[in-house]
Amino acid sequence: MLKDKIVVVTGGAGLIGRSFAKTIAEQGGVAVIADRDESGGRAAVEAIQSQGYSGQVIYGKLDITSKQSINDLIADLHQRYGSIDAVVNNAYPRTKQYGRKFEDVTFEDFNQNVSLHLGGYFLTAQQFAAYFKTQGSGNIINMASIYGVIAPRFDIYDGTAMTMPVEYAAIKSAVIHLTKYMARYFQRDNIRVNCISPGGILDGQPTEFLERYNSRASSKGMLDPADLQGVLLFLLGNMSTYVNGQNIVVDDGWSL
Repeated sequence: MLKDKIVVVTGGAGLIGRSFAKTIAEQGGVAVIADRDESGGRAAVEAIQSQGYSGQVIYGKLDITSKQSINDLIADLHQRYGSIDAVVNNAYPRTKQYGRKFEDVTFEDFNQNVSLHLGGYFLTAQQFAAYFKTQGSGNIINMASIYGVIAPRFDIYDGTAMTMPVEYAAIKSAVIHLTKYMARYFQRDNIRVNCISPGGILDGQPTEFLERYNSRASSKGMLDPADLQGVLLFLLGNMSTYVNGQNIVVDDGWSL
């Protein structure tokens, strides 16, 4: 489905990013694992290459909060491949204080997390869009969340050290509208901008949380990263040529 497409995945060394990169390689594309964690990024590349996808996944150093870093990556990929087909805004930058309860979040921490995450998505999309406009085509996919669509269900966190960070809800709801803004802004430039809003991703959460969370879903509950590959391939491929400015929720019915 993605034969010879060059796709940049920011935060490619992470849980979802690695899964996305493997999916892109499996479908004949070239996945660029773009991450500031060089050791993690290169380890992810080696792991995917070892499964028979040599030459279809590479590492690219990237800090989504640095215009220079973004443009250095764009220039390197253009020199190497002559074009870039898509970028997936998937990085998840946050401060050490991230994840505290609402009353414990400082004004400074709130602003810094919004700047890193939402600001980084904006900057990455802005710079890639400039390249895509010159190229004559492009595809931007932003990763949001069900908590950008609905209010948090705080009861599922009772009895655990977990919470739904206020910064996350603010960021992800803004990512969804930023997607719509850019889709309209670049509507005449052959640049599509869409959004994926996943439900919770299984990653070692406490049993009591999982039981509460899963009870609200249809059949599976918490998702595996691989459960997002269908919508990713749809948005990256030619079957979604006329899909633009949309937010696709993948959550096993959890947000109904």
